[in-house]
Amino acid sequence: MDYESVGLKAGIEIHQQLNTAEKLFCRCPTTLRPFDEHDGEFHRYLRATESELGEIDLAASEEMKNLRRFCYYTYDTTCLVENDEEPPAPLNPEALAIALQIAKMFGMTPVPQVHTMRKLVIDGSNTSGFQRTALVALHGTLPNGGEIETICLEEEAAQRVKDEVFSLDRLGIPLVEITTSPCMHTPEEVQQVAEYLGMVLRSTGKVKRGLGTIRQDINISIRGGSRVEIKGVQELDLIAEVVKREVQRQQQLLSIRDRLVERGARVDADSLDVTGLFSHTASGILKKAARISAVRLIGFSGLVGEEIQPGRRLGSELSDYAKKCGVGGIFHTDELPAYGVTTEEVEALRSAVSAGERDCVVLVAGTASQVACACQQVVRRAEMALRGVPEETRKMLEGGSTAYMRPLPGAARMYPETDVLPVSITTVYWESIGIPELLVTKAARYTGEHGLDPSVARQMAFSEHVWMYEKAVELGISPPLAARTLIATLKELSRGGLDIQLLVADQTVRGKPGLPAILDVLIGVRDEKVAKEAVPDLLERISKGEPAESVMKSLDSNVSDEDLEALARKIVEERMPFVKEKGMGALGPLMGVMMKEVRGAVDGKKVSHVLKNVLAGMLRQ
Repeated sequence: MDYESVGLKAGIEIHQQLNTAEKLFCRCPTTLRPFDEHDGEFHRYLRATESELGEIDLAASEEMKNLRRFCYYTYDTTCLVENDEEPPAPLNPEALAIALQIAKMFGMTPVPQVHTMRKLVIDGSNTSGFQRTALVALHGTLPNGGEIETICLEEEAAQRVKDEVFSLDRLGIPLVEITTSPCMHTPEEVQQVAEYLGMVLRSTGKVKRGLGTIRQDINISIRGGSRVEIKGVQELDLIAEVVKREVQRQQQLLSIRDRLVERGARVDADSLDVTGLFSHTASGILKKAARISAVRLIGFSGLVGEEIQPGRRLGSELSDYAKKCGVGGIFHTDELPAYGVTTEEVEALRSAVSAGERDCVVLVAGTASQVACACQQVVRRAEMALRGVPEETRKMLEGGSTAYMRPLPGAARMYPETDVLPVSITTVYWESIGIPELLVTKAARYTGEHGLDPSVARQMAFSEHVWMYEKAVELGISPPLAARTLIATLKELSRGGLDIQLLVADQTVRGKPGLPAILDVLIGVRDEKVAKEAVPDLLERISKGEPAESVMKSLDSNVSDEDLEALARKIVEERMPFVKEKGMGALGPLMGVMMKEVRGAVDGKKVSHVLKNVLAGMLRQ
């Protein structure tokens, strides 16, 4: 597709959790907890408040259509600030320093004073009904010539457990929000910019890693369409696909609009109670409903069931809006008869609402209040279809398609936070902020200075264990051995279900922090106390719970040349039928047996040399 002719414009908002010791506005730790460890819970109803100008934000108003009772899990690592029962503490200085460092890496200009604001959020993810956010810097640059408009410091939202249940362990973790201008014009460019931003963030060494710690929101529009914000894209590899599918969706909606206009389509805003028509229906959903109402969409026949992106139709959009009122979804005549609804019932329905051949009828079922609200939502979204593409906030679905969440928020969403003092960014403070080496630069250095293969160097530079690699090289350990162990060996052990944290965590010896066990083993190779071939076996023993100190001590007893030769003879003699069949080809399998016996206490080259001589001598006999 020629995206330039389509007029694609896209921008990114990246939300990245920071790896600080404490949360943004309290002194609680930033560690996540298993849900079953919660030691208390409480409940809240959330309602939208007016802005300073007396306005209520559209997005917040949409959330209030279905008033919900939220439940929150508390832990011994959360406090009254997360509960919104105590004023916030001052802005976390560690988090601010990281945000400023990131801003400096993008060439941004810091604000003179950091003022905390309240962003209205009543979807249950914040106990207070708002999220605290602070503008930190402006006007950065991207490699493609585009602009990074702002970087903000925000508190992370609570983690959803299920439906209206949230966990407070995540609420308040500091994160940075980086917003670009709409400077990207192809799906691939959007993905490349997201990858670059993520690389710069990880270059600090001060951001959290793993699923859920970084999220991309993508703003997309095409010529004739509207700006749509797609929230929560967590997988980098899916970004281009998400953009492609949104372009497809907007093109299809514009095509549907044009055909509706040609047909002279319109929406009958008056819904009709048709509960009696389905008194003997075989449809389980309709049979259980207290109220069933119908909405006539004049001239919409065949278009409500038309696919607008993989797995999604115009009917899916109508259903998304209706669900905001608490109903499970909708039926429409483009997909009926089906779901237990018969042809006779469809004909009776069409007759009841005076629907013609080119009309589509939408059915909504639920309680009386739910149905009344949902019918209004269906009418509202159908009228939007006559105009084209509505401005919306959408959520990503599996595979890259999207579903409606809420209207785009407006200026009424923000108002000042009166409980947090502003923080001045002085010239002296700004100049004291240092800039770390970029990961791509680090990877190039590993290739040039350490002799690593470029692909291995990149993996090592981008690994969360890069600091251990740097320490290993500093300690005189072979760079290729260190990289291979930290990348390949750890991955193999992890896939085997072993606890690699026992290998990479600092060891505390007599109250003093020590090196990770994996570095102790590599130092053994450096000092020729451990054969490099034995490294995987030794690490496996430690990851199974054997103390690293005892594993290393087991290698202290030196094996003499005479003992080594005697062991080789014993191994060969015990396997003579195999040796006679394979000849010198038995060397490889016997080498594995021999290395297990010496358990890494002898270098592999020496073991191979002794075993080869013994094997050759016994074959000559």
